[in-house]
Parts: sequence; structure tokens; C-alpha cells
Amino acid sequence: MTYDLAVWEGDRPDEPDAGKVFSALYDRYIATADSPPTPAIRAYVDALLDRWYEMGDPRDVDDTSPWSDAPLMNNASGPIIYFAMRYSMADEVSAACARMAAERGLVCFDVQWDQLRPSADET
Repeated sequence: MTYDLAVWEGDRPDEPDAGKVFSALYDRYIATADSPPTPAIRAYVDALLDRWYEMGDPRDVDDTSPWSDAPLMNNASGPIIYFAMRYSMADEVSAACARMAAERGLVCFDVQWDQLRPSADET
């Protein structure tokens, strides 16, 4: 079981519109296109990999990588990344991913809960 997040460039939508914005970006960039990640999304993924090992990295002898597939950058296309993490690590890792996105001016969307992150109680 995995826990999925989407992070994208753009203005933070109003909460009721976030799911629609995500769906449109997903359909345009993830489901049908294979565009190179934008510099901002590439930098975000690089920051995630600076913090946690890539899945399957030989240095990860204790199997601490939170990601569900690799390479993580393959989940990015254009201005969006849609990525999955191990459900057992989702609370801590998803909160950190949301904060890291916000620090970079990116939008983070929790696909399971259909809500923007970080939420007011996470900031």
C-alpha cells in the first residue's frame, strides 16, 4: 500500500478547486505526456533525494528509503510530480514533503484526502 502526493508549480488554488487543478495537470503531464521536469520540480526532487535515499540505493543498508519506486525523477513531468511513498512512513515523510514544497513556493496536494498541504495545523 502506498501514500501519494502531487506537487506542482503555480498559484495555490482555493481548497475546493485543488482536486480539479490536480486532475487537469495529471491528465496533461502525467497520464499522456512525458515532458522533462521544470527546473523548480527538478530542484524539489533533488532536495527530496538529498534528505532521503533513492529506493534501491546501495547506501541504504537499513532500507530507510520512503519511496515506492525509482528513480523518483521519473515521476516528474513538466511542472508536476506525482509520487508514492511507503504507507508505513507516510505521516512523517508526507508532512516533510509538504513543508519542503511550501518552502519552494510549490503547491502540495494530498491525493488520498483530496486536500492541500501543508494544512493549517501542519504549518
